[in-house]
This record gives sequence, structure tokens and C-alpha cells, in this order.
Amino acid sequence: MDLDLIRIAALITVPLLALAASAGAQSADLGNGFMHHGVATPVSNHRGTVATVDADGNPVVLVWLFDHRGGYGILMIDARTGGSVTYPTPFPCGGDTPYASILSSRNRYYTHFNSWFCEFDPTVPGFTFHEKTKPQMAMSMTEDDSGVIWSATYPKDGIVSFNPETGELRDYGHVYTRNWAQYPRSIQADDQGWVYFGDGSTEGQIMILNRETGAATPVVPEDELTHGSGVVYRDVNGKVYGSVGGKWWEFQGGQATPLSETPTVNHKPIITGSQGLFHRDFPGGERLASLDLVERTVTITDAAGETRTLDIDYESEGAHIMGLAAASDGTICGGTAFPMRFFSFDPAADAWTNRAAYGQWNTVAATDTLFYVGGYGHGYLLEWDPSRPWVATQKGNPDCNPRFLDEANPDINRPHDLLVHPDGRHVILAGTPGYGLTGGGLLIWDRQTEEARVLTHEQLIPQQSVMSLAPVRDGRVLCGSTIAAGTGGEVKASLAELFILNLETGEVEWREAALKDARSYMDMIAAPNRLIYGIVDRTRLFAFGAATREIIRERDFGAELGNCVSQQGTRAFVPAPDGTVYVLLNKGIARLDTENHSLELLAEAPLPIGGGGAWLDGRIYFYSGSHVYSWEVPAEG
Repeated sequence: MDLDLIRIAALITVPLLALAASAGAQSADLGNGFMHHGVATPVSNHRGTVATVDADGNPVVLVWLFDHRGGYGILMIDARTGGSVTYPTPFPCGGDTPYASILSSRNRYYTHFNSWFCEFDPTVPGFTFHEKTKPQMAMSMTEDDSGVIWSATYPKDGIVSFNPETGELRDYGHVYTRNWAQYPRSIQADDQGWVYFGDGSTEGQIMILNRETGAATPVVPEDELTHGSGVVYRDVNGKVYGSVGGKWWEFQGGQATPLSETPTVNHKPIITGSQGLFHRDFPGGERLASLDLVERTVTITDAAGETRTLDIDYESEGAHIMGLAAASDGTICGGTAFPMRFFSFDPAADAWTNRAAYGQWNTVAATDTLFYVGGYGHGYLLEWDPSRPWVATQKGNPDCNPRFLDEANPDINRPHDLLVHPDGRHVILAGTPGYGLTGGGLLIWDRQTEEARVLTHEQLIPQQSVMSLAPVRDGRVLCGSTIAAGTGGEVKASLAELFILNLETGEVEWREAALKDARSYMDMIAAPNRLIYGIVDRTRLFAFGAATREIIRERDFGAELGNCVSQQGTRAFVPAPDGTVYVLLNKGIARLDTENHSLELLAEAPLPIGGGGAWLDGRIYFYSGSHVYSWEVPAEG
């Protein structure tokens, strides 16, 4: 499951530092040609922050911390001194993290992720309850009038309730399963104990849950379902109101009453929200003005309007790296999430630069002068000139560097490949579409005219998206598809395909389901022998002749070598200046044999390789988690 489920950048209310920060890397030799260069972005991200009090009534801030490991703990900050303690998550976070949390009326902080429901009590302080549930994580939480906590979970509409008085957790299981991942982004209870939750994104729905029997009843008839999400709100009058596709209902006692016009909802105060929850008000009248996990400060405003900024500290293993490439200034650059940051490692100086980034840099590709970025969400394209001063990106401002070029929303939301075509003219961005949608398009940027055009999946391969790209002579490109839908969408195709696109006309000149049982063409590269090599479903290497439009050879290397690396922007193939092509596998670095169309493992890595990949001055750079590494290619290749 990909944890980046919504546009976090639009939700987070915590300001992140926009200025550059540099630090020495102190790279370390790991032996066998491998080097460790350090953590690209050595900070964490908040996944729910609330202002409250401890057992003595002192103001404290509770922060769910998230780094590449997942939601690894709660940071409790003394809002008077800045003193802080991190309480480790009492169960395996498994790379998962909170997507919803709630501060209850009893002053206990709850969340639910990696199939564990947990309670944190700041008056103890510490975790006071955790229990395993059916998969996987809360997309919304609420508290009913009797103080029971409710959680609605992704990906199959699971429901969990917890009674803090008795300590009893009830797991209702998955109450409304579909053929796609579901996002129950709102849940509420009325004054009679009935529970309602809104569902999406593929189809908007509202469900009525009988807490006694566990039966869940859909409100919208099957033949009236449309793309979107259902939303429910609790009113102080004891009723719940809900909306799907512009239609409204009033709910009470398990009954749904259609409304002819939009109601005015007087919301019942409940301190809950998504991963962007940022509750600022302390019970004593002070206010949490800001929390900066990059600069490690917290700012508090007192009742008189005076502010104090306090230094804080916390342990972090750093943000997850999305990808990297070698820039024209001799550095290794890329982006991280979360938080969304740009990083640059200078091997000559053994030093890092880290800056706030525009969104999530899913895919990166460089020329001899420029550096391109394909980002999530909205499938945007940036152009950065490393030789010029950095000017933070603003959409619509052509003087920025990186410069915002265009976007392909909703045809692309999550980019998966970015190709700078050797024709010197076209930059092509590919990826999956918006939430709940099926079929992604291509964004084609013309470097000469500085114009973009977007081709939809209907113009390419209906109900599929492009996962990988490789240049073909005479202004064409070979595209490898994936049957994967947009995040939470319904898979509607059964077999991934290859197709050749004419960049001038935008026409698909040839297409074929060339490989049996293929679900995703992960990555491709044009080799010096005029064949295009690719990897399907992480373990199948193929050679394709663009001239003859046929598969020359296919080999499954999984049993011997394991999987190739996989990331939202897979860069498994790493070309060297002499034409040799290397391949990043989870277990190590291989060389592509273009005569036998096979892979030869050259070196086992001292840790699993997460992704990459970039050639710079005789070394192949890659990452694992939040760390950047490299391997020196032997002189004999």
C-alpha cells in the first residue's frame, strides 16, 4: 500500500523552513566499494498534533512523529520550557503511520494504524492501551455521546470501537467491501448511538452502522453511485447530516431522511481530523502558534497575545527518499517525503544542502544543464537550472528556479516516470490518475515552444496508465503500461501492454499485450545495441526490438536474484558513460549482459537497496530508506 494517500502538502498546517540548510556528511566506507553518505533529510513530519495539559494542568503538546520507518512515537512537549520526551510506539509501525487521530473529552489521544488501535494518556504520561485489529488504518475517528471512540479504516471499511471506561475494544471487521480500496474519511454518531460514515473515492457512499448487530446499510442505491466521497457531520442537536454528490440526508436513530436543500450544520466540537490534525488551543487559554520540526522550535501565544518560541528536540531517522539523480553541477539531488524536501549531496565537499520542496518529487531526470521533476499531487512538472540561484517555486511565477511548467491533473496525479527525450525537444511525464480514477495520461512538454499537452488514457490505452518510458528513434517513445488504477481506484484491465507513441501526432502507432500475465512494466531503457530492455513485475527482464516490434528475449531472474527496486518513480536501470547498463536490485547491483540478455550480480549491498539510481564519477548512487549510499564500479566494469 502506498502511504501517500492524499495531498499532504495541502493539509499540513505546520510551517516548514524555506531556507537552505547545509551540513557535513562525513561519508563512511562500508567495504566492498560501498559508501554511506548520510541521511538526506534528517527530520520527521507530524501526523497529528494537539495542544492539551498533563496531570498537573501544565500545557503540553502531543505530536505523532513520522519518518521513513512510519509513525514511530509520540513527542510530548512541555509548552512552558520546551522540554520534550518521545514515547515509542508500543507496537510495530511497519512503515505505516496515522491518517486520523482524536483527542477525547477525557484528555486521551487515540489513533489507529498498522492494524493497531492505541491510547495515549498525557496524565500518566504514556501509552495506556493498544490492541491488534483487522487491517489497517483509520481514515477518520470520532467520539460518541457516551465517550466511546470510533474508528473507520482503510482499505475495506473496517470499524472499531473502544470503551475507555471498560477498556473493551470491539472489532466489527470489514463491513462494506468493494473491489477497490476504500477511504472512509468521516465518521459520526448520533445521540441515539447509531454510527454513520462517509466513503470514497471510487464511489461516494454513506453507511449506517447498527452498533449492536454490526450490520452496515448503504444509503445510496448501487445504480446511483458516482465517483467521489460521502461526508457526514455531527450537529449539536444530536442529529447527523451527510452529503454525497450534492444530495443531503438527515440521520437519526438509524434512519435516513432526504433533504431538499443544504442544511446549516451547527457542528458538535470534537477534536479530531486527518493526518493534518493541528489542534492549537490549550485548556488554559494559551494557543499553539506554530510547530517547526525542521528548525526544532515551538511557538506559544499566551492569553495576552504575547508569544514565546522554545527550542525542542527529538530523535529521527529521517524522511523517506523518493528518488535521486545526478545534476549538472556534480551533485546528487532528489526529494523526500514526509516532509517534502529537496536535498543535494556534493561528493567533492562531502556536504549536504536541504531545502523545502514544491510538493513531493516522485520522479527526477537530468540533462547536461537542467534537472526535471515530476511531482505528486496533480502530476506537475518542474524545471531546475542548478547553475542559477535557487528561488522557491511558485505556480505562475516564471522567475522561480525550479520553475513550474505545467500539470496534468487529474490525468496524472502520482507520477511514475519522467523521460527527457534525446530528440532535445520533448520531456514526457507519465503516471497514474487522481484518487478513485482509472486510466492515466501523459504530459508532454515541448522545450522549444514551451507548451504542454496532455494525452488522456482514452487516447492511449483505455483504463490503464503508463508506468515506464524509453526513447525510440525518429521522435517516438515506447510506453510500458500498468493496470494499476489511481490511488483507491478500481482495476479494470487484466493485462499490461507495450505501445509506441508518435510524439509529433500524439497517435499510438502500435500496441500489444506482449508479455503473458504482465501487470506492470516497471522500468525501461534504450541500450546501445538498439534494443530496449525492461523489467516487468520486478522479476522479468525482456529485450524489445523497436524496429521489428517484437520481444527478442524474456528471462525471469527472481529465483536467482530476487526483485528489482521499486518506487513511485522507479529508476532501476543506471546507464554508464561507456554504454554499460547497470540494474539496481534489492539485494545488490547487477550488470545487464546485452549479448545474452541477462543480468549478472556484481556486488551484494550491505543493506536492501530501496531505489536510485544515478551514475556520477564512477560511482552508482542509490538510497535505502532515508540514507544515501554509493558503490564504486570496478575499473574492469
